[in-house]
Amino acid sequence: MADGKTPFSRRSLLFAGGAAAAGLTTGGLSWALRAGTGEQDADVPPLAGEFDMRTGSQLLAPTPLFNTTGPQSFAFDDTNGQVYTLQTVQDGIRLDDEEEPVDSADRKSSGDMCLTRLSSSGKTLGHMYLRGFGHGISCGVEPTGPRTYIWVEGRAEAERGYGRTVVRVPFKDGSVLDSADDSVHHFDPVPGSTDVCPALDLPGERVLVSHEEEGVHRFSVYGMADFLAGRVDAAQVIKAGVQVRQEEWFQGCALYGNYVYVLTGGPYTGDKGDNPRKSGGNTYVSAIDVRTGKAQRRHHVTVARDLVYREPEGIAISMAGGRPALVIGFSVKTKDRRELALYRFTA
Repeated sequence: MADGKTPFSRRSLLFAGGAAAAGLTTGGLSWALRAGTGEQDADVPPLAGEFDMRTGSQLLAPTPLFNTTGPQSFAFDDTNGQVYTLQTVQDGIRLDDEEEPVDSADRKSSGDMCLTRLSSSGKTLGHMYLRGFGHGISCGVEPTGPRTYIWVEGRAEAERGYGRTVVRVPFKDGSVLDSADDSVHHFDPVPGSTDVCPALDLPGERVLVSHEEEGVHRFSVYGMADFLAGRVDAAQVIKAGVQVRQEEWFQGCALYGNYVYVLTGGPYTGDKGDNPRKSGGNTYVSAIDVRTGKAQRRHHVTVARDLVYREPEGIAISMAGGRPALVIGFSVKTKDRRELALYRFTA
């Protein structure tokens, strides 16, 4: 990935969650792409879980973030009509208490991120820096009265820069927060896991945690109240497999209703590369049923195919106006920076 995101398994991803309290383990479901084309069969309904993949429309035109690096993920504060986005810190910035500017490679390996708050129209409303937290493949936003809490990964691994815990921190415009600060509370639902990142299902009051354990990519679903109280052993157990091509990357996850939504894909390459623009891109969304552990056939996302540079970066649920929408982000290149474009799919 252009901004350093690493696929969990370049040839295949195994998705699984856990719920010991239910005493239920469902069988895995795997599928391969048809005849090497990556397309669905013609008779497959164009639905991903509860969303119609034919309804894609632009929600946010390409928009600059506070730093010039590409977006990694985003989440919505529908109560206040805002969008929060994560990106790695750009090259050459010197933050408070730093003696000199730090290059982008060191920022990535340290897990340093910039968080931008945007209005629904894309105006920058604030920012903060999160040092040593992770890479930001997915995140959550929880508005609670006068405060807005951001759910992100924490305790980034040295060298790789991916998180190992889940944290919930208040947004404070202009601040610099370190993962190791005493004020930061870390949740460690699956000790020893790597590549940890959270997402929220606010209508369902649930927490989704993506993580890698012993070489296997898993998803775990928790009740939010239980999670905040430290009760992290009561999630459902689901297992589902999705085989993806070597050039595709895990780009985020979301939870809504009965499904975990998974985004994979990579940026356009040259005409002779493995993902040329003329192909419409290799962005896919898969939906995994949390009730059964079964996954649907994944869906090719062809919206915004005419972007000159089109890399899928983040997936989230918006409840604006009380109507759920599945939103996919793309990183868009301009002359001197990356920008974020959002596209929505309705039920």
